[in-house]
Formats: sequence, C-alpha cells, structure tokens
Amino acid sequence: MHKNIGIVLIAIIIINCFISIVYAEEKKTSMPTFAIVEEKEDIETVKSIEAKPAVMQANFNFASKSQILMEMSTGKVIYENNADEKAYPASVTKIMTILLIMEAIDSGKISYDDKVTCSENAASMGGSQIWFKVGEQISIDEALKSICVVSANDVCVAMAELIGGTEENFVKMMNEKAKELGMTGTNFVNSHGIDDPNHYTTARDIAIMSRELMENHPDIIKYTTIWMDSIRGGEFQLSNTNKLIRYYEGATGLKTGYTSTALYNLSATATKNNLSLVAVVLTAPSSEIRNEEAKQLLNYGFINYETQNICTKGDVIDKISVNKYLGGKVDAVLEDTVNILNEKGKKIEFKQEIMLDKNLKAPLKQGSKVGEIIYKDAEGIEIGRTNIIIKENVQKSGILDYIKKALRIYSMNIEVF
Repeated sequence: MHKNIGIVLIAIIIINCFISIVYAEEKKTSMPTFAIVEEKEDIETVKSIEAKPAVMQANFNFASKSQILMEMSTGKVIYENNADEKAYPASVTKIMTILLIMEAIDSGKISYDDKVTCSENAASMGGSQIWFKVGEQISIDEALKSICVVSANDVCVAMAELIGGTEENFVKMMNEKAKELGMTGTNFVNSHGIDDPNHYTTARDIAIMSRELMENHPDIIKYTTIWMDSIRGGEFQLSNTNKLIRYYEGATGLKTGYTSTALYNLSATATKNNLSLVAVVLTAPSSEIRNEEAKQLLNYGFINYETQNICTKGDVIDKISVNKYLGGKVDAVLEDTVNILNEKGKKIEFKQEIMLDKNLKAPLKQGSKVGEIIYKDAEGIEIGRTNIIIKENVQKSGILDYIKKALRIYSMNIEVF
C-alpha cells in the first residue's frame, strides 16, 4: 500500500515538473517578438584607427572621359569623374558574361571539365576570337581562358548559349543581374560588347560588376592573372590583352575593351597589403593612356588608403536561448567580415549596435538570421553592418526531451531533500 502511494507521489512530482517546463516555454512563446539594441561604448568596443600622414589630394589631368576608383571589400568610392556618363563598353562587357559563368560553376550547374560546343552563330562572330569552328568542343576551363585572356567573342556566344539556351536569354540574365546589383546606367544587348546603340554602361556600373566578380567568385583570379597560356593541347597560343597583369605589381585583372567607336576601356583590379582596388577608365584615346591612367588611380589608392578589419565572419557575438529547444544556448555568429576603408592620417572611432531577436522558436536552420550588428562612427554615421546568424541547425525538442528534463529536475529535488 505504502509502496503504491510512493509511486503515485513520484509520478505527480514528475508530471508537475513537466507541466512547469512546458508552461514556461509557452509563456516565452506567447510574448511579443522584439529586438533589443545593445550599444557598447567600453574600451573594448569603441576603437580608434591610429593616425598616419594625411591623404594626398586627388589631382588628375586625364584624357579619358570617365573614371572611378573603388575599394572592393567595402564598395566605397575613393575617386570618381563622370562616373555615371553612359559609354560603349566594348569587351569590358565580358565581365558580366564571366560573372554569370562563374555563378553557374559555383552553383554546380556546370563544371570546369564540361564541354561547350560551337554553334554557327558563335562561329560567325568577328573581332577578337579563337577561330572556334562549328561543332568544335572545348572545356569550360579553356573557354574561361579564351574569354579572360584574349577576349574571344566566339567563345562568349557559345557560353551564353550553353547557360541561357540562346544568347537572347543569356542577355536577359545579364540585364537582370545588372538590375540586382544596382547598375542603373547599363543596358546589354549582347554577351561580347560589339558596338550597338542600345548597348551601354558607365564607369560606376563596371566597378560594381567587377567588384561582384572578384569578391564573390575569387577563383576567377586564376584566369584573369594569366599572362600567356595555350588551348587545344598547346596548338593555340594566348596572350593577355591586359598588359598591367605583367607590368603592375599586385595586378589581379580584369578586362580591356576597344572598338573604333568605344575607344580604349579598362577595368583594372589589384591587391596590395590586404587592400583591393578596382580602377575603371572609359573612352581613352589610346591603350597606353588608358593603362597609365588606371595605374595612376591604383597608385593613388594604395598610397593613401588602407582597410581596417572591424569583425570577422564566424565570430561568436552571443549565446542565445531558443524557445522549444532544451539543448542549451546556441551560438549566434557573424554572417560576413566587415572592413572599413580608412584614409591614412584620419582617426576613426566607432561603436557597435547589436540587435537580436529575443523570441526565437525552434526549429531553426543553420544560417537563419537572428539579428544584425551595425557599426557607426563618432558622428553616428553607419560605416558597416552584417547579419547575425545561427551557427548550427536547432531542432525542436520532442516529448522525450521534456520528460528527460523533468526527470533531471526531479532527481535534483530528491538529492536536495
């Protein structure tokens, strides 16, 4: 009799523990979702960048019509002149073509070993080419070499047809991507850049798509830095149209362009001391002048600027609780690295604002956004931000998890008693 009463009492205690746990979870879930803002201004989070000699004033006398210099990790413009003036890009167009090729590769739709076949349309292209023959096949690896190094129009069209089904469909993809990137002064009508009255862009837009390619598809650098190479088993030699690859220290790319109408264009990228820049020069009177002006822009950037790392992708910001999950607190981490561009000689202080959703509910997938972190300078101007995400999958706890927790609470109560 006494034994039965003891069993009943134990059962009642466990049930009460279980109900308490569930009630606590439901109470948290019923609360309104809100974000908290945490402003940290202590010594560890209010940081300053050490002052160095003052930045030189930009004083150029360019012969080209428009120019821009952009730092790639932040997208900040260092110098610009007529950067929104529309111009014929010529083969600089191919930066967008290459970008869509790299997106297809990185997403797994195609691979470097896949083959691309030359159509009659592709073989009919004039201008720069590898004399691609109808029915001939080359690998995607060789296709990228052909486009990046010798600016092959015929290969551009073949790749456009492979990815888009037709070049017309591929051009739609180019314009959609341009819109997505905020390239407001651009319209593409082909994949190669041969002149057309409705085919135009701007120095700013070229810098934007150059940055997207180099920052998010870094494998392309193994092609854009080729000085000389060959395809077709060594039978066809390639020599880069971008002479800065050989003659400018730190050059990483990117693409030249020329027609008698467009004149000489260049998007030049380079990296030194963890600073990556893109310099765009449009409508220069000669290849020598476009190269020299691009070098002047790059030199100006490297001499006068540096990047400062604020935070690094994957850094743990906080350990947070998740409703319907009994496995303890989970890591909330930074989605991306944040850098700021700093003029040498300028002292920058910044603080961070952390906004976290405090009413999260399982299940949550790895990478789910749970907040944001914003960095502001001393005047309160935003200088950088990134999302805060969940580091790992968070599964919803089941009935057995609640029972186990109730038993643990009961066992602790017995020990205390």
